[in-house]
Amino acid sequence: MAQTLVVGVAGGTGSGKTTLTRALVDRFPGQTSVVFHDNYYRRHDDLTYAERSKLNYDAPEAFDNELMVAQLRDLIAGRAIDCPVYDYAVHNRSDETLRIEPAPVLIVEGILIFAEPAICDLIDIKLFVDTDADVRIMRRIKRDVIERGRTVESVESQYLTTVKPMHDLYVEPSKRKADLIIPEGGHNLVALEMLIHRIARAVDERERA
Repeated sequence: MAQTLVVGVAGGTGSGKTTLTRALVDRFPGQTSVVFHDNYYRRHDDLTYAERSKLNYDAPEAFDNELMVAQLRDLIAGRAIDCPVYDYAVHNRSDETLRIEPAPVLIVEGILIFAEPAICDLIDIKLFVDTDADVRIMRRIKRDVIERGRTVESVESQYLTTVKPMHDLYVEPSKRKADLIIPEGGHNLVALEMLIHRIARAVDERERA
C-alpha cells in the first residue's frame, strides 16, 4: 500500500467541515477513510447524565487525544482500527465501535485538531473552513435541535458559555497552522476543485514513489 496522505479539515462549529469532507469522499470514491475528532470525547461512566451534560466539550482536554493519535498512526501504517463512537444523546462514549480500514487518503475532521500538536504533526494537508459566526451559530442550532433533540435555549446557553469562548481561545488561533483557508468549505467550488487536483497529484506521486 502506498504511503497514506493525511488531510485535516478544521474550522469552527457549523462552518461546513463535514460538507467539505463529504465532497472529498465523493470525489475520491474507494480511496478515502474518515476519522472524526468528535468520536474521541473522553468516556465519563463515573458521572451522572446531569453531570456529563455540564462538562465543557469544546476544550482540548475533553478529548482522548492519546487514543486518537495512536489510532491515526495505525491507519497511516496500514492497519485497520476500531474507532470509538460517541453518543450525543447520553453525553458519553457508546459501547459500539466503528471499523475503519486504511486508505490512500485519510481525512481527519474536527474543530480542535490543529490545536493539538500531536494530531497536527500527523497531517500532511491542513485545511481550515472559515465561515461567518452568524451562519455557524444558525447551523448549529438547526443541527442540535433537529438531529440531537435539544432545545434552542440549551443550544444558546452552551454556545455562549463554552462554544464561543473556546472558539476564540483555541479554534480561531489554530487557523494560523492551516495550509489553506477555505471560505464556506464544500460550497466553495473554486477552492474545492483546486484542492481535489492537489490531493490527486499527491496521491499519484506517493503511488509512484
